[in-house]
Amino acid sequence: MTVAVKPLVETARRPVKGGRRFSLNWLGAVPFLAYVGIFLLLPTAIVVGGSFVGPDGLTLSNLAAMNRPYIIGAFVNAVVLSAASAVIGAILGAALAYAVVTGNPNGVLRRLVVSACGVLAQFGGVTLAFAFIATIGLAGFITVWLQQHGINIYANSLWLYQLNGLVLVYTYFQIPLMVLVFLPALDGIRPQWREATESLGGATWHYWRYVAGPLLAPAFFGGMLLLFANAFSAYATAAALINQGSIIASLLIANTLTSEVGLHQPGLASALALVMVVIVAIVMVLYTVLQQRTARWLR
Repeated sequence: MTVAVKPLVETARRPVKGGRRFSLNWLGAVPFLAYVGIFLLLPTAIVVGGSFVGPDGLTLSNLAAMNRPYIIGAFVNAVVLSAASAVIGAILGAALAYAVVTGNPNGVLRRLVVSACGVLAQFGGVTLAFAFIATIGLAGFITVWLQQHGINIYANSLWLYQLNGLVLVYTYFQIPLMVLVFLPALDGIRPQWREATESLGGATWHYWRYVAGPLLAPAFFGGMLLLFANAFSAYATAAALINQGSIIASLLIANTLTSEVGLHQPGLASALALVMVVIVAIVMVLYTVLQQRTARWLR
């Protein structure tokens, strides 16, 4: 009976000549595709279309306005802010991740640090701005305590409410994000590689210069690019700290849309957003390339 059934099973598995086997495996991706289409592709299409629309119809004046000095200044400040917070966050986050990796991989300390980083990396927006204002703002409890001891941290300028202050605030959530991004790469470094270096007469410098350094470099710079994109697209924290002015691109877009004197320009705001989308897209492409290089030796 088994001999008779086996040919029938094999025959059922064979594709029918002249026909196609219709797979339903793609149905599982429908919710994800719908999410991407509604919350990513559709807003991008609206931004692209709005960039070419003016009061009188189709126009290129919105894109031509990108050479205005205040617009260029806002993008330069946004790049400087994102780059500074990304570099500081990447260095400190990588150091913290290395300290975590050198400990017990199943220890309580590592689980606590990873859990805390997962929370703090998402701690932003108005809540983060309020935390800094309440702590080191003009009337923050640390500021008042320092003033009582003869130290005025705002003697020269109100730096917390300027670009320097934004770098400090952004670094707060950049460091834990770097820890989460860089940990898998550090976990992929095998102790046998260091032992092999030492057995061949190499010192610690040689191990980091010729073995661990080149392997971790793509992951490190990839994480830095991810931090740059994360800071470049942030808005709520800066909006809560800086009530007036458009020192960075995201604030400029908001002020262009919500002008209180009737000077709102939705077309110009869409053009500004399009430039931001292009910059973030370029950064994320570079990040993907570096991640692919990292994944080669993590497999």
